[in-house]
Amino acid sequence: MGTTRREFIGLATGGVLATAGALRGQAGGKALRLGIIGVGGYGMVDARAALKCGGVEIAAICDVDSAHLDAAVAEIEKLQGRKPATHKLHEGMLAAGGLDAVVIATPPHWHALQAIAAVGKGLDVYLEKPIAYDVREGQAIVEAVKRSGRIVQVGFQRRQAEGYRQAAEFIRSGGIGKIVQVDAQIHYKAGTLDPSPKDPPATLDWDLWCGPGPKIPYSEQVGHKNWRLEQTSGHGHLVDWGIHLIDTVRLMTGASVPRRFVASGGIEKLKGVITTPDTLTVHFEFEEFPLVWRHRLWGATEYDPALSNGIFFYGEGGTVFATDKRWAVVRQKGKEVEREEHEAGGDAGKAHMEDFLAAVRERRAPSCPIEEGFKSTATVQLAMIAYETGAPVEWDDASRQIRGNDAGARLLKREYRKPWVHPFAA
Repeated sequence: MGTTRREFIGLATGGVLATAGALRGQAGGKALRLGIIGVGGYGMVDARAALKCGGVEIAAICDVDSAHLDAAVAEIEKLQGRKPATHKLHEGMLAAGGLDAVVIATPPHWHALQAIAAVGKGLDVYLEKPIAYDVREGQAIVEAVKRSGRIVQVGFQRRQAEGYRQAAEFIRSGGIGKIVQVDAQIHYKAGTLDPSPKDPPATLDWDLWCGPGPKIPYSEQVGHKNWRLEQTSGHGHLVDWGIHLIDTVRLMTGASVPRRFVASGGIEKLKGVITTPDTLTVHFEFEEFPLVWRHRLWGATEYDPALSNGIFFYGEGGTVFATDKRWAVVRQKGKEVEREEHEAGGDAGKAHMEDFLAAVRERRAPSCPIEEGFKSTATVQLAMIAYETGAPVEWDDASRQIRGNDAGARLLKREYRKPWVHPFAA
């Protein structure tokens, strides 16, 4: 099952403070030597967060684009006073040794091979979400981590967001009674670039970037920019961004993996530009309650922009809306409607990295271990299978099989492009 409510209370009330104290207590000890795989975007966000936490050295970096390596070296040297070693191949970085842990921030179609290789070398891992491209890759990572005994933190930074933490405390206290339904949504206007095929930059090894996934034509739209909305790499907005809210709902309520998924949507506005739905609704049937996801990547101006990114919890006694740094509750009081607004601060990204570094030093479980990361990732992957097959997905979590949708069952594992070999053995 998912994280229990009692476990969540422990994380919410003591996790960040205990982590900060542990790191301060280790300040005089040996610095953890980190390697960063993928330094074009979020890898550098994670690198900055780690350096803010203190007690670390970015000892090595890896990227298939030499321009990313050059920019990252310059910034890291400025931040820590020393240049990291550079590598094009993650295998080369891992073989060089001298590391305590790695951050993996490449596109998801590379995560499985890199994470399994890292734990196989005895390294702890901070693995960005989603943990993998397909469900079977995720299972292979979970098994590899179990065999290795290494610590893996999945990059669901919103587990540290104060808005959600405070809302969770209120919901658990019975503030709105039993939860009847949950709605989650992130609407925004996607920035897009030229989708026409062209030669990749001379600094970028595009064949290696595509790696075990299909080799698609390079374009400015995909490239280093909007690969998240490309079906063969990021797999779309729900898998890239919505996954944060799905994971947060699971953590706040103790829910596991839904038993049924129904999805409907399409590319309504951005045809020819992106390859995943710009409009999507998914009905997730958790055992505890239904959850409805909606997103729209186009439009003029939101009716209420404050509600475009967040989660609604509908209870028998009221409604809670929560997002990263604020939350609100609405309840009926006689004939009147009572509304309370709450602001919350904090740096969730830094707090999540602090938790990982403390877990590495203390040899304890992090706030988002690989098993929980797998469940949240599989949840959105199964929703996309329902969308792509145009049929409901019935999920047997005990056997980890799709029932009654043969086309969907085949999508649990994507064939790798040679010479790469899919890590799921069964």
